[in-house]
Amino acid sequence: MSKKVALHNLGCKVNAYEVEAMQQLLEAAGYEIVPFEPGADVYLINTCTVTNIADRKSRQMLHKAKKMNPDAIVVAAGCYAQTDTEKLTKDEAVDLILGNNQKKNIVEALDDYAREHHKQSRVIKINQTKEYEELEISRTAEHVRAYIKVQDGCNQFCTYCIIPYARGRVRSRSIDKIMEEVRALADKGYKEVVLTGIHLSSYGVDFPEEEKQNLLSLIREVHKTEGIRRIRLGSLEPGIMTEEFVQGIAALPKVCPHFHLSLQSGCDATLERMNRRYRCGEYRERCELLRRYYENPALTTDVIVGFPMETEEDFQASYDFVDSIRFYETHIFKYSRRQGTKAAAMDGQLTEAVKAQRSERMLEMHHRHALEYENAMLGRTLEVLLEEETIIDGEAYYLGHSREYVKVAVKKQEGFGVNDIVNVRVDVFLEKHMLTGTAMGTV
Repeated sequence: MSKKVALHNLGCKVNAYEVEAMQQLLEAAGYEIVPFEPGADVYLINTCTVTNIADRKSRQMLHKAKKMNPDAIVVAAGCYAQTDTEKLTKDEAVDLILGNNQKKNIVEALDDYAREHHKQSRVIKINQTKEYEELEISRTAEHVRAYIKVQDGCNQFCTYCIIPYARGRVRSRSIDKIMEEVRALADKGYKEVVLTGIHLSSYGVDFPEEEKQNLLSLIREVHKTEGIRRIRLGSLEPGIMTEEFVQGIAALPKVCPHFHLSLQSGCDATLERMNRRYRCGEYRERCELLRRYYENPALTTDVIVGFPMETEEDFQASYDFVDSIRFYETHIFKYSRRQGTKAAAMDGQLTEAVKAQRSERMLEMHHRHALEYENAMLGRTLEVLLEEETIIDGEAYYLGHSREYVKVAVKKQEGFGVNDIVNVRVDVFLEKHMLTGTAMGTV
């Protein structure tokens, strides 16, 4: 009888990709994948450590797993397992610790544990490795869109961030390996790929000079793949948006006009304390450059409020800057003190009440700009990839996203279905942040 494995992921899209890759390795080895409920023989939690809260959630899920079946093998994998190995070694709820760059060994690790029946820890010194951990997927939980991990690690050392210590230095995956995966996914019918990584803009910086590649050369290769109709990019640093890069991607019609440019603050003094590598003037220039090459691209970003020593004047400067850029989406995060980072030891830590008040102001602005952007889509014809069926107010619809990643609903009708790309003339808002219109036919 095959052993039953339940998997649970915490954290980012890279983590989600890695847990899908581990699931497929386990399936290939004969394990049965079951829901994260009582009754499994193995519980694998892919942990996150981006904040203290993420650490706590990781511990809670590990303890929950052991309570569901005290006789099961509980595996702590990933970032929290990497940064707090010592604590997990003492945690009786955890049987197997699998750090980063060890996930590819999940089957072997479980086999070893089954033979030896004592706690094991497979954690390397992640900052000392130059090896990219080869993981791959042949399918994904999303039936029409595939996230593909192309890079790991980060060299930036922002003062609020623990990730360089959890993920190590920049390590890039070879274009040949990436293309094997892209072509295999295209052969299975996936039409959209999202290139993702821990610090995607750094793709290729670690390659030797004679093998020099960068993100633009990777995108150009993916663009050649028959069957792939759309390419999206994960979070990018503003510095990558040079004239050469923007001109290069603008010449590739499969690249979607949807760009997530990490900001974190619209105040230069705060950016300096964060150890970010740009200032507001440069960031604005990069946004203007994208808008010069693309008609009304969807620009999205992340902003942290309440960073240590952020005065009311600093916050107002950040607010005014974000307001002036007119992002489609602004993801707002209240600064969360992360032990082990420079920012955690800074003077001028702000109260939760101040952070909450500033977050609310930013969120109100985000909703206003999101509606402005979506309003501009009314009356236009958008190319929509249909992703799922749903019922809204008793009627059947297909839901999907435009190239700009605007959510669009189309009434279900004959002639097209999930994973089709259709032209939709957008008429009205069906719900908040959801447009609807009439399908003009598949493309």
